[in-house]
Amino acid sequence: MDTLTGLLSAEQVAFYEREGYLLLPDLLNEDDLAAVKAEMNAKVEQIAQDLLANGLVTDTRSDSPFQYRLAELFDGLTDAHFLKFGRSWRDRLPGYFDLMANPKILDAVESLIGPELFANPVYNTRPKVPGVAAGAVPWHQDRSYWPDANANPVITVWVALVDADEVNGCLHVIPGTHKTQLFTHHKESLTGTGYTEVNEEFIKTRRAVMLPVPAGGALLFNDRCVHMSTPNRSDHVRWSVDLRYQPTDQDPMPTHGVGFLARSRIFPERVARMEDWLAGQPERRDDKMTGRDNP
Repeated sequence: MDTLTGLLSAEQVAFYEREGYLLLPDLLNEDDLAAVKAEMNAKVEQIAQDLLANGLVTDTRSDSPFQYRLAELFDGLTDAHFLKFGRSWRDRLPGYFDLMANPKILDAVESLIGPELFANPVYNTRPKVPGVAAGAVPWHQDRSYWPDANANPVITVWVALVDADEVNGCLHVIPGTHKTQLFTHHKESLTGTGYTEVNEEFIKTRRAVMLPVPAGGALLFNDRCVHMSTPNRSDHVRWSVDLRYQPTDQDPMPTHGVGFLARSRIFPERVARMEDWLAGQPERRDDKMTGRDNP
């Protein structure tokens, strides 16, 4: 694979268009991840204090490393204890904007769908905790969660915060399924989370690919690409965050939350700043309306 230098190579784009996914193992560094990891650490601290206040733990494990603390907090607790805080998190905080607006990510996505980029409102922090059933995600297409939206293509950028491998539950994909229509899905019943799941008969006939991703690496895939992740059988949390992007002429899906204009060559003055998104605005506000000067 060619080194990423702002834009994907022709070979990388061709692979994505043929297979429906693309692995960029060295896309981000620790500096790129620092702000979003700080938000995750703050969330874990809130959870630790909640568990302590409810008598579920006696030690908040405040000195434990990032990848171990949440696993230690839920050791011996149940799925229900974990799901109280949600199977994934979608907090509108500065660290998430910092990552979603990262130029390295936008450059890669631009190579696939052009320079008019909208950051989709469906983004998730995924702490896959050992022994928690909700960490296992069944075979599905992301598009099954927004079947009525005309947003196509939506590109998921799945970012690993720690090394994701076969033991802690990396992703598996079925190549080429992005060229199909939306398959029939049903609600799975194992985890109690309401995940959607592709009918098993379809999966039995297809070849799957396991995709370990190193920390800082990203997996890009189309919202019709069938994928899943296995349970975490390690002693630490498999931390990841999935971001999504689409062309600006597609449905912004406001019923799912607030997205924002992340890049535009046609209307660069409308590109959202962090303060706009934090205020629930998808584009840069007209500062003249507020009496403030533009910076």
